[in-house]
Amino acid sequence: MAPTRPPARVVLDEQSLLTLYESTAARLHRYVARRVGADTAQDVVSEAFLALWEQRAGQVFEADTLRAWLYGVATNLLRRHVRSEERKLRAWSREHASRTDVADVGDRATGAADADALAGPLTRWLTDLRGEERDVLLLTAWAQLSPGEIAVALDVPVATVRTRLHRARARLRTRLADHLTDTGDDHA
Repeated sequence: MAPTRPPARVVLDEQSLLTLYESTAARLHRYVARRVGADTAQDVVSEAFLALWEQRAGQVFEADTLRAWLYGVATNLLRRHVRSEERKLRAWSREHASRTDVADVGDRATGAADADALAGPLTRWLTDLRGEERDVLLLTAWAQLSPGEIAVALDVPVATVRTRLHRARARLRTRLADHLTDTGDDHA
Protein backbone atom coordinates (compact mmCIF):
# COMPACT_ATOMS: atom_id res chain seq x y z
CA MET A 1 0.00 0.00 0.00
CA ALA A 2 1.40 3.36 -1.02
CA PRO A 3 1.89 5.94 1.70
CA THR A 4 -0.75 8.65 1.74
CA ARG A 5 0.39 12.14 1.02
CA PRO A 6 -0.63 15.02 3.23
CA PRO A 7 -3.10 17.39 1.57
CA ALA A 8 -1.58 20.11 -0.58
CA ARG A 9 -1.52 23.45 1.17
CA VAL A 10 -1.89 26.87 -0.41
CA VAL A 11 -0.81 30.26 0.83
CA LEU A 12 -3.21 32.59 -0.90
CA ASP A 13 -1.44 35.34 -2.82
CA GLU A 14 -2.80 37.46 -5.66
CA GLN A 15 -1.83 34.96 -8.36
CA SER A 16 -3.33 31.93 -6.61
CA LEU A 17 -6.54 33.91 -5.89
CA LEU A 18 -6.74 34.88 -9.56
CA THR A 19 -6.23 31.24 -10.58
CA LEU A 20 -8.94 30.14 -8.14
CA TYR A 21 -11.26 32.87 -9.42
CA GLU A 22 -10.74 31.83 -13.05
CA SER A 23 -11.43 28.17 -12.28
CA THR A 24 -14.34 28.63 -9.86
CA ALA A 25 -16.18 31.94 -10.29
CA ALA A 26 -18.36 30.95 -13.27
CA ARG A 27 -19.60 27.74 -11.60
CA LEU A 28 -20.15 29.52 -8.30
CA HIS A 29 -22.06 32.27 -10.11
CA ARG A 30 -24.31 29.71 -11.85
CA TYR A 31 -25.08 28.05 -8.52
CA VAL A 32 -25.88 31.34 -6.79
CA ALA A 33 -27.83 32.73 -9.77
CA ARG A 34 -30.13 29.72 -9.75
CA ARG A 35 -30.96 30.54 -6.14
CA VAL A 36 -31.30 34.32 -6.19
CA GLY A 37 -31.01 35.57 -9.77
CA ALA A 38 -28.11 36.88 -11.81
CA ASP A 39 -28.08 40.42 -10.37
CA THR A 40 -27.68 39.29 -6.77
CA ALA A 41 -25.41 36.39 -7.78
CA GLN A 42 -22.62 38.68 -8.93
CA ASP A 43 -22.70 40.47 -5.59
CA VAL A 44 -22.65 37.21 -3.63
CA VAL A 45 -19.75 35.79 -5.67
CA SER A 46 -17.80 39.02 -5.21
CA GLU A 47 -18.50 39.00 -1.46
CA ALA A 48 -17.38 35.36 -1.19
CA PHE A 49 -14.05 36.05 -2.90
CA LEU A 50 -13.62 39.22 -0.85
CA ALA A 51 -14.18 37.22 2.35
CA LEU A 52 -11.55 34.72 1.24
CA TRP A 53 -9.11 37.51 0.43
CA GLU A 54 -9.71 39.24 3.78
CA GLN A 55 -9.28 36.00 5.75
CA ARG A 56 -6.12 34.91 3.93
CA ALA A 57 -3.66 36.75 6.19
CA GLY A 58 -1.60 34.23 8.09
CA GLN A 59 -3.72 31.30 6.94
CA VAL A 60 -2.68 28.28 4.98
CA PHE A 61 -5.53 26.60 3.12
CA GLU A 62 -5.84 23.01 1.97
CA ALA A 63 -5.99 23.23 -1.82
CA ASP A 64 -8.77 20.64 -2.05
CA THR A 65 -11.06 22.55 0.30
CA LEU A 66 -10.79 26.09 -1.08
CA ARG A 67 -13.58 25.62 -3.64
CA ALA A 68 -15.86 24.01 -1.07
CA TRP A 69 -15.03 26.78 1.40
CA LEU A 70 -16.11 29.38 -1.19
CA TYR A 71 -19.42 27.57 -1.72
CA GLY A 72 -19.91 27.60 2.04
CA VAL A 73 -19.31 31.34 2.25
CA ALA A 74 -21.68 31.89 -0.69
CA THR A 75 -24.33 29.70 0.95
CA ASN A 76 -24.02 31.68 4.17
CA LEU A 77 -24.36 34.91 2.20
CA LEU A 78 -27.43 33.49 0.50
CA ARG A 79 -29.07 33.06 3.88
CA ARG A 80 -29.20 36.85 4.03
CA HIS A 81 -31.34 36.70 0.91
CA VAL A 82 -33.63 33.90 2.10
CA ARG A 83 -36.79 35.99 2.25
CA SER A 84 -36.24 37.27 -1.25
CA GLU A 85 -35.46 33.76 -2.52
CA GLU A 86 -38.64 32.36 -1.03
CA ARG A 87 -40.74 35.17 -2.53
CA LYS A 88 -39.22 34.52 -5.97
CA LEU A 89 -39.82 30.76 -5.73
CA ARG A 90 -43.45 31.32 -4.69
CA ALA A 91 -43.99 33.80 -7.53
CA TRP A 92 -42.39 31.43 -10.03
CA SER A 93 -44.58 28.65 -8.67
CA ARG A 94 -47.75 30.73 -9.14
CA GLU A 95 -46.67 31.71 -12.65
CA HIS A 96 -46.06 28.13 -13.75
CA ALA A 97 -49.22 26.87 -12.08
CA SER A 98 -51.27 29.40 -14.01
CA ARG A 99 -49.57 28.52 -17.33
CA THR A 100 -50.09 24.78 -17.09
CA ASP A 101 -52.94 23.82 -19.41
CA VAL A 102 -54.01 20.17 -19.49
CA ALA A 103 -54.70 20.29 -23.25
CA ASP A 104 -51.31 21.87 -23.88
CA VAL A 105 -49.54 19.25 -21.75
CA GLY A 106 -51.14 16.49 -23.81
CA ASP A 107 -49.49 17.90 -26.94
CA ARG A 108 -45.97 17.93 -25.53
CA ALA A 109 -43.48 15.16 -25.25
CA THR A 110 -44.04 13.22 -22.03
CA GLY A 111 -40.79 14.24 -20.38
CA ALA A 112 -41.15 17.92 -21.17
CA ALA A 113 -44.78 17.91 -20.09
CA ASP A 114 -43.98 16.28 -16.77
CA ALA A 115 -41.17 18.74 -16.11
CA ASP A 116 -43.31 21.74 -17.01
CA ALA A 117 -46.31 20.50 -15.04
CA LEU A 118 -44.12 19.90 -11.98
CA ALA A 119 -42.20 23.20 -12.14
CA GLY A 120 -44.72 25.10 -10.04
CA PRO A 121 -45.26 22.45 -7.37
CA LEU A 122 -41.54 21.64 -7.22
CA THR A 123 -40.58 25.23 -6.48
CA ARG A 124 -43.25 25.34 -3.75
CA TRP A 125 -41.88 22.10 -2.30
CA LEU A 126 -38.33 23.49 -2.35
CA THR A 127 -39.55 26.56 -0.50
CA ASP A 128 -41.24 24.36 2.10
CA LEU A 129 -38.01 22.47 2.91
CA ARG A 130 -36.07 23.50 5.98
CA GLY A 131 -33.33 25.95 4.96
CA GLU A 132 -30.45 23.62 5.81
CA GLU A 133 -32.06 20.76 3.86
CA ARG A 134 -32.65 23.03 0.85
CA ASP A 135 -29.02 24.23 1.00
CA VAL A 136 -27.67 20.65 0.96
CA LEU A 137 -30.04 19.57 -1.82
CA LEU A 138 -29.20 22.56 -4.03
CA LEU A 139 -25.45 22.29 -3.38
CA THR A 140 -25.74 18.67 -4.53
CA ALA A 141 -28.02 19.25 -7.53
CA TRP A 142 -26.98 22.65 -8.79
CA ALA A 143 -23.37 23.04 -7.64
CA GLN A 144 -22.63 19.32 -8.03
CA LEU A 145 -20.65 19.20 -4.80
CA SER A 146 -19.96 15.90 -3.07
CA PRO A 147 -21.16 15.30 0.51
CA GLY A 148 -17.59 15.85 1.69
CA GLU A 149 -17.35 19.18 -0.10
CA ILE A 150 -20.74 20.24 1.25
CA ALA A 151 -19.60 19.33 4.75
CA VAL A 152 -16.63 21.66 4.33
CA ALA A 153 -18.81 24.35 2.74
CA LEU A 154 -21.37 24.32 5.55
CA ASP A 155 -18.95 23.43 8.36
CA VAL A 156 -20.96 20.38 9.43
CA PRO A 157 -20.07 16.68 9.61
CA VAL A 158 -20.48 14.60 6.44
CA ALA A 159 -23.05 12.46 8.27
CA THR A 160 -25.15 15.58 8.84
CA VAL A 161 -24.96 16.41 5.14
CA ARG A 162 -26.08 12.91 4.20
CA THR A 163 -28.93 13.01 6.73
CA ARG A 164 -30.17 16.38 5.48
CA LEU A 165 -29.92 15.25 1.86
CA HIS A 166 -31.81 12.04 2.66
CA ARG A 167 -34.56 13.98 4.47
CA ALA A 168 -34.88 16.55 1.68
CA ARG A 169 -35.13 13.87 -0.98
CA ALA A 170 -37.62 11.85 1.10
CA ARG A 171 -39.83 14.91 1.60
CA LEU A 172 -39.76 15.70 -2.11
CA ARG A 173 -40.54 12.07 -3.02
CA THR A 174 -43.49 12.06 -0.64
CA ARG A 175 -44.81 15.35 -2.02
CA LEU A 176 -44.38 14.06 -5.60
CA ALA A 177 -46.22 10.82 -4.79
CA ASP A 178 -49.05 12.77 -3.17
CA HIS A 179 -49.19 15.12 -6.14
CA LEU A 180 -49.32 12.26 -8.64
CA THR A 181 -52.06 10.55 -6.62
CA ASP A 182 -54.07 13.80 -6.48
CA THR A 183 -53.72 14.40 -10.23
CA GLY A 184 -54.30 10.77 -11.18
CA ASP A 185 -50.93 10.66 -12.97
CA ASP A 186 -48.96 7.46 -12.47
CA HIS A 187 -45.66 8.43 -14.09
CA ALA A 188 -43.02 11.12 -13.72
